[in-house]
Order: sequence, then C-alpha cells, then structure tokens
Amino acid sequence: MSEPTRVLYVSSEIFPYMKESKISVVGRYLPQGVQEKGFEIRSFMPKYGIINERRNQLHEVIRLSGMNIIINDIDRPLIIKVSSIPSARMQVYFIDNEDYFYRKFIYQNEKGEYFPDNDERALFFAKGVLETVKKLRWQPDIIHCQGWISHLIPILLRKCYHEDPIFTNSKVIVSLYNEASDLEFNEKTRSKILSPGIKNKDLELLNPANGINLAKLAIQYANGVIMGSESLPEPVTEMIKSSSIPLLPYMEVSQQDTTYIQEYVQFYDQILGKNVK
Repeated sequence: MSEPTRVLYVSSEIFPYMKESKISVVGRYLPQGVQEKGFEIRSFMPKYGIINERRNQLHEVIRLSGMNIIINDIDRPLIIKVSSIPSARMQVYFIDNEDYFYRKFIYQNEKGEYFPDNDERALFFAKGVLETVKKLRWQPDIIHCQGWISHLIPILLRKCYHEDPIFTNSKVIVSLYNEASDLEFNEKTRSKILSPGIKNKDLELLNPANGINLAKLAIQYANGVIMGSESLPEPVTEMIKSSSIPLLPYMEVSQQDTTYIQEYVQFYDQILGKNVK
C-alpha cells in the first residue's frame, strides 16, 4: 500500500481563529476535505495578537519550541503553539514571537499604516514553519501557501532548504489573492532575506520591495499557482502569463460548497506528476 500524500498548509488566516475571508475559509475547510480523502495534512498560521488563546485553547508545544531564528542579525525565539478543531479532526500550529506577533493588530497599526517590520515578520514566519516541520521530521509532498505573509517560502525552499532530506522532494504551490497590493517594505528588505543560498540576483524581482513584487517572487520559485481571487493586480497576472507554471483557474469557494476540493486534489496530483483522472 502506497504512502498517503502529505500536504503542508501555510496560511495567513484560518477560520475560526480569524474572521471569515476567502483565505480563512479555504484555510479551514480545504485541509479537512483533503484529509478526508486520505491525505496527511499539517496546517500553520501566524499567532497574531488578536487571537484569544484561552477561548481558542491554544497551548505551547514545549518539545517544538526553544529554537531561535536569526532575523536582521538578531536571534529571535521561536514559540510554537497548537490548537485543535475537533469537528475537523485537525490541529493548527501557530508561529509565535513576542516581538513580531504580540501586537493587537495584524499588518497595520491603529492609523491604518503598515508595520515597518512586516518584511521581518514574513521572514520569521516562513523560516519558523520550515524549521518546525524539520523538527517534526515530517516530509511534505506539497507545500501549499496562502496569503502574502507566506510568499517567502518558495524561494527559501528552492535556495536554502532544497538539500535538506525533509524537503528534497517537496513541491510548492501558491494561492494568490487580491491582497496587499499597496503593501510596501523598506530599502533593507532584500538584505534581510539574503542568506547562504540566496544571492542578490535571486531577489531582482523585489525592486522595489512591495506586496505585488513579493507575489511575483513567489510565482518565480513555485511549482504551481492557484487563482484564489477572480482578479489579481495586472503585474501579477502578467507574471503568471509569461511563465510556464501550471495554473489552476479561480473557483468560487464557500463553507457550503466543497466541490473545489476535488479540483485542488487533482492539481496536487498534476504537480506531483501523478496520473490525473
């Protein structure tokens, strides 16, 4: 009997920890539907400060916590928390850090201004997920990223983690949404991402460093793209068209209608080179 396909979900939002949105609904119901089809799944999201830990019964996973991640030359403690969604027989892992995720806002302050360290938060989140999966010793076949804060995972996988036996055979899929089109980072963003395996030339698309170019960077290093929104910013659409990357067109998604799940599963099989019925 063959081993089940393993899918790692890395989402910026998962319902009910976050309010309902296109991303949070897919983040909640897609993993459940895929698991019910016989796949193994793991789900990760950031532990934003607005998430009530007591109400959602989050608790720290001591055996996974205790690692440090260097961001901008500073060691940052990585804290892993977990919560369960009993009706889905599903656990959700949360990436936490006091400096990056304790604030009571998500990406913008009370004035609606983007946090100046959003680039560091995205980098910490991406590295935190990958380092935690390594510690779990769980080899994903598919890594499915949703939301801009996960968009550094493709380049990290292709340039920094490709020789790690946990990720050697992993394929990465990016679901793109009409979000963060006005998100701007700073002039130091590219230098923060540089690391053994990633050179300046690998980050040419991040000029300037903003949300749209970050999405384009994710496309450049992904194995497949899913249209999560009916329309995307034109530069992102043009990037998809100019690449030969496999594309799953937009489908309407809701809690009630789960027919899209089979389409996603077939797309996973296509990316893995399996026979698609």
